[in-house]
Amino acid sequence: MLRIFSLLFFFLMSCHALAADTDMPTTEHDAGFEELIKQLPATKLSRMAPLVNKIAAQSAPQVPELLMNLMKGQLYYLKSANQLVYAHKNLQQTYDLTSVLKTTEFAPVNSSALKKIRTNNRIRGQIRDLLANIYLSDDSPAVRLQAVKQLLDNPNKTAINSLTRLVKTEQQKEIHELMSVVLLVEQLEKGALAEKLAAISQLTGRLEPAVKNALVKELNKLPKAQDLSASQDLSTAQDLSTEDNSELYNALTHAIGKMEQDGDFYQLLDHLFFGLSLGSVLLLAAIGLTITFGVMGVINMAHGEMMMLGAYTTYVIQQSFPGLIEYSLLMAVPAAFVVSGLVGILIERGVIRFLKGRPLETLLATFGISLILQQLVRTVFSPLNRQVEAPQWMSGSLEINPIFSLTYNRLYIIIFALMVFFSLLMILKKSSLGLHVRAVSQNRDMARALSIKSSWVDAITFGLGSGVAGIAGVALSQLTNVGPNLGQAYIIDSFLVVVFGGVGSLWGTLVAAMTLGTFNKFLEPSMGPVLANIIVLVGLVLFIQKRPKGLFPQKGRSVE
Repeated sequence: MLRIFSLLFFFLMSCHALAADTDMPTTEHDAGFEELIKQLPATKLSRMAPLVNKIAAQSAPQVPELLMNLMKGQLYYLKSANQLVYAHKNLQQTYDLTSVLKTTEFAPVNSSALKKIRTNNRIRGQIRDLLANIYLSDDSPAVRLQAVKQLLDNPNKTAINSLTRLVKTEQQKEIHELMSVVLLVEQLEKGALAEKLAAISQLTGRLEPAVKNALVKELNKLPKAQDLSASQDLSTAQDLSTEDNSELYNALTHAIGKMEQDGDFYQLLDHLFFGLSLGSVLLLAAIGLTITFGVMGVINMAHGEMMMLGAYTTYVIQQSFPGLIEYSLLMAVPAAFVVSGLVGILIERGVIRFLKGRPLETLLATFGISLILQQLVRTVFSPLNRQVEAPQWMSGSLEINPIFSLTYNRLYIIIFALMVFFSLLMILKKSSLGLHVRAVSQNRDMARALSIKSSWVDAITFGLGSGVAGIAGVALSQLTNVGPNLGQAYIIDSFLVVVFGGVGSLWGTLVAAMTLGTFNKFLEPSMGPVLANIIVLVGLVLFIQKRPKGLFPQKGRSVE
C-alpha cells in the first residue's frame, strides 16, 4: 500500500513539474513584454521605431491593443503609479484609465497626472504595417479575414510582402481567395502588360468595390478610346504601344462592364428584399384589420393603437427583465397578443356592439378611442420615444457577397410575418372558430339561424384582429422607435392594403401587402419616398375604379 501511495505521489509531482515547464515560456514572454513597455516613457522619438518592432515581435496577447492605442495617441504614462495606461477623456473633462496589463484599476485623473507617449506619422505608419502583419498571422480565421479586407481597401508594401508569404500556407478557402485578390490588384497596378491582362482576367466577375476602383483607376491612366484608334504616339504613361493600350483598354472596359452589370442585378435584389420586408410589415399591420373589417364591417381607426400597445409591451418586458434581452421578443409576442387582444375585446364589448349598422358613428368612436389610448400612453410613459433593444441574434447581416447582404432583423420579420399569416389561415380554415367566423362574414342571418352566437364571434374576431396587430407592434419595435404615434404611420397603409387585396380576404392581403411594399421600394430610389407614395396611391385609385372589390373579392349572400 505504501509503495502504491509513493508511486502515485511521484506521478502527481511529475505532472506538476511538466505543467510548470510548459507554462514557463509564456511567463518569460510576458516578462519580456513588460520589460519592453517600461522603456516607452523614457525612449526618445528618434529611437522609438526599433522599440516598437521589438514589442510587436512579442507573443503577449496585449501587443495588438497596445500598438493600436499607441497609434491612436491614447497610450499614457501615469506618473503616480509608474505604469502605462490607456486614457480616454470623459464628459467631466478628466481621463478614464485602463491598465495596459489589466492588473490595476484607477480612478479618473486630470491631464496633469499623465504623460503622453509621443509618436509621429512615420511611427504611426510603421505601427499600421505591424498590426496588419499581426492580424494576418492571427490564429482566428475571422481576424485574418477582416485583416485581408482592410488590406484590400488600404494596401501597404509591408503587409503585401507578408501576404505573398502567407497565401501559400492559408488553409481557409475564403481567406485564401481574398488574399489572391489583394495580390492581383497589386499586380494590376505595378505589373507588366501581360501581368496586367492576366490580373484583369482573374478579377473579372469579382464584386469587391476596391477591385472596381483599381480597375477604374487603371483605365483612367489610358488615353480615350478614340485616341487609341487615331494616335500613333508610343509615349504613353506606361510606355506601351497603341495596340497594347487598345488591348488593355478593352480588357478593362469589359471587366468594369461585367461588374456594373452584376452590381445592377444585386441592386435589384436589394430593392426586392427591402420591398418584401416593407410588405411584411404592412401584412402584419393589415391582416388583423382584414379580419375585423371583413367579418364585422367595422372601420377601426384605433387599429394602429393596437400595434402601439404591442410595441410598448415589448418595451415593458425588456425593462422588467433586463437580463433576458435575448429572449425578450419571444416573451413579448404572446404578451403583446394578449394585451392588445384584451383591449380589443373591451372596445368591442363596450362600444362597437352598440353601434352596429352605423359605420360613421363607429368610425368616429374608434377614432376617439385611438386619441384616448395615445394620451394614456403619453401619461404613463411620457411623450418621448422609447428605444427597444434588438437581441444579438437579430443584429448584423447575412453577407451574400461584398455588395449584397440581408439584414437579420428584416429577414426575421419576413419569416415571422409569413408564420403569422399561415397560422391565422389554418385557424380560420381548420378550427370551429374559423368556421363560425366565415359563416358570420358570409351570411350573418343564416349563421344566427344555425345557433351561432354572432355577437360573441364578433368579440372574439375583434380580439383576434387586435391581438395580431399587437404582434405587428413587436415587429415594428425592431425597425423604429416606440412612441405614442407609432400606429398612425401605418393605419392608412393598412386600409389601402385591405381595399386593394379585397375586404376579408387573407390571400388578398398577402398579395396586396407584398405588391405595394415592393412597388414602393423600387420607385423610391429614382423618385423619392413622397413621390413614390403618391404614384402608388394614384395607381391604387385607378385600380379600384376598375375592380371596386379588390384582387380577391369576398363571396357570400351578405356581400351580394
